[in-house]
Amino acid sequence: MTDHPAPAMPEISEALEKLPEAQRERAIRIASATRESTAAPPMKLTMKGNVLEVGYGLDPALALVLQMADMGTTDQDFHRGIVHQIAGIGSHGNRVDSANSNFIFAVVRSVKPRDELEAMLATQMGAIHAATMMLARRLNHVDNITQQDSAERALNKLARTFTMQMEALKRYRSSGQQKVTVEHVTVNAGGQAIVGAVEAGGGGRK
Repeated sequence: MTDHPAPAMPEISEALEKLPEAQRERAIRIASATRESTAAPPMKLTMKGNVLEVGYGLDPALALVLQMADMGTTDQDFHRGIVHQIAGIGSHGNRVDSANSNFIFAVVRSVKPRDELEAMLATQMGAIHAATMMLARRLNHVDNITQQDSAERALNKLARTFTMQMEALKRYRSSGQQKVTVEHVTVNAGGQAIVGAVEAGGGGRK
C-alpha cells in the first residue's frame, strides 16, 4: 500500500466550500474529532535481517503508554505480547504490511477493551475479519469448482465465527456469571477452515 501525502490545507478549505452545507458540516466535525484523537500512533514495521522491528512516529515510551490505554491494560508484558502478535500478522517472510497490522490494532481500539480478556478477543476479531476478507478475495478469483467450494466453506466459517465473537464480547460485558464460548479457527494454505469451541467463564467488569 502506497502512502499519499495529505493535501494542503488551502486545498481542503477550497474543497469544503464547494460541498453542500450538510456534507461540509460533517466533514468539519470528523476533521475536528481526528485532530483531537488521543489514540496511539500507527506502527511502522520493518525487517532488519530476519528480525521484525516495530517503530513509531513518536517517542517509544509515549507510544507504549498510549497503546496500553487503547488495550485497556496496565500490564507491560501483556502489551508486549499483543503488539508482537499483531505485528506478526503484518509480516510474511521479508515482506511487511504495516497497514494490515494497524487495521487490526484499530479494531482493538474501536472495541474500547476494559481489560485484557476483551483486548484479546478484540485482537482475534480483527484477525478473523482480515482473514474473512482474504477468503472473499480468493473466492472472487477461483479457477475451478474445487477452489470455489474450499474458499466458500472457509469464508462462511470465518464469517460465522466473527458473529459469534461479537456475541461473546456482548455476553462477557453484560454479566460476569455467563459462560463465554469463542470459536477458534484455523485456515490452512488451501483455504480449509477448522473450527473448535473454547469455553471459559465470563468475568467482565462493569
